[in-house]
Amino acid sequence: MRRRGQFSRQSRRAFGYGVTQPTPPIELTGTAARFATPPPLPDGFLSRLAATCAIDDDIAATAEASRDWWPLALHWSLAGMVPQRAAVIARPTSTAQVSALLALCNSASVPVTAAGGRSGVLAASVPVFGGVLLDMTAMHGIESVDAESGVVEVLAGTFGPDFEDELRGTHGLSVGHFPQSFDIATVGGWVACRGAGQYSTRYGKIEHMVTGLEVVLADGSIVRTGGFPAGAQGPDLNQLFIGSEGTLGVVTRVWLKAHPVAAHEQRAAYSFATFEDGIAACRRILRRGATPAVLRLYDAVESERGQGGDGKYCVLLVLDEGDETLVSATMSVVNDECRAAAMLPVELVEKWMHHRNDTSALQGLTRKGFVVDTLEIAAPWSALPRVFNTVRAALLAVPHTRTASCHLSHSYADGACLYFTFAATPPASEVESTYVALWDAGQRAVLAAGGNLSHHHGVGLNRARFVPEALGSALPVLQRLKDAIDPHGILNPGKMGLRTQFGEVQWP
Repeated sequence: MRRRGQFSRQSRRAFGYGVTQPTPPIELTGTAARFATPPPLPDGFLSRLAATCAIDDDIAATAEASRDWWPLALHWSLAGMVPQRAAVIARPTSTAQVSALLALCNSASVPVTAAGGRSGVLAASVPVFGGVLLDMTAMHGIESVDAESGVVEVLAGTFGPDFEDELRGTHGLSVGHFPQSFDIATVGGWVACRGAGQYSTRYGKIEHMVTGLEVVLADGSIVRTGGFPAGAQGPDLNQLFIGSEGTLGVVTRVWLKAHPVAAHEQRAAYSFATFEDGIAACRRILRRGATPAVLRLYDAVESERGQGGDGKYCVLLVLDEGDETLVSATMSVVNDECRAAAMLPVELVEKWMHHRNDTSALQGLTRKGFVVDTLEIAAPWSALPRVFNTVRAALLAVPHTRTASCHLSHSYADGACLYFTFAATPPASEVESTYVALWDAGQRAVLAAGGNLSHHHGVGLNRARFVPEALGSALPVLQRLKDAIDPHGILNPGKMGLRTQFGEVQWP
């Protein structure tokens, strides 16, 4: 039985202390680009770039590095295409090299797309306008640990399993950030997309864990943000870059809060007659101040599919860890607020622990021609039942849709995250149009019902068209920030709904 701290490795590098490589999402059968070919690099640019760090312009290598886990692009991979292909991969090993590289690209107006594990599902690391794919994975490892203060300094290209293994094994500490993509994602990716781990109800999302950042701006300037607990020295500049998906700067180093590895754990499972009943119980638990690490509520469809249900009830899985006294108090609140629900075997939590990061169904269904994706959002408690019902109805109304299900995955005092999964079986000629129709229906239903744009997957390319609706009058403020920090627009152009100087985004 595998416990936390004993993580799978899907592949290994031959250098360092065994850093995981980016994991291909599905087989790639060609190197053609789905989007229009971008302009070539300026004359002599490659030789100048090679003077800053290691580079690779092999066609097969650039094609592989230019894709992530965007579900629509998996269909393109099977058809021999990637969304776009970078002209060259750059692999810096230090902040100084990143600085020199960005200064060069800025002076030449060459786009740069930073990438780590490339585990994102919204095409955030796809180089929409070609240029340089900045592979950060050679910058890896823990740099320092302040055990007394509970702060760890780590390089942005460090993969989750390597980071957590060393932190636990050498220092007896944990950050507590375990996203579903944990095995294949990097610390920099967590920060760039404002990620959430499966224990976030206890430890918070990544923005609650970051104490400081080292960031390289478009012109090569190196800045340090944060570094103090609860500081009041102007706006929190950490939050300017967390979630900016590489559009405002490249994160090279992160300082994170760490805590002793949990010494105690308790688990429980319950069933509710309706999803709304389960939402109400979760709300009561959080409003009483209890924050169990895991509080996951599945609708009847997902309960039957993955939690042993019969299609008539909704399963709630609960897990807490930490000091025994606090855990006991938390689980007492949980049991009290779930007293009207039926107890289920606690082994359901163990089953979830073993299969929570399994993505094999995505590849298998894609190969069979299914359109499959997920849509995760956040909403206040008062809006959650409305969002739950409205979004599923909107998704199911799209032609060729087979299923639309939901679970509540992260809870807070004021609301929670709903995570929708949908699947359709369109004709091969309608895969792309069906995918677009599902996202248009689902995301706009979320916004109309009182939900937000994203809880933890971010925006990337796929959600960019919804940003004006989601941000409203705040979007021009974000654009002015982008124009001021990156006047030539070289950092990850085409993402986050921001204006680009390299032409119109060609999708959808």
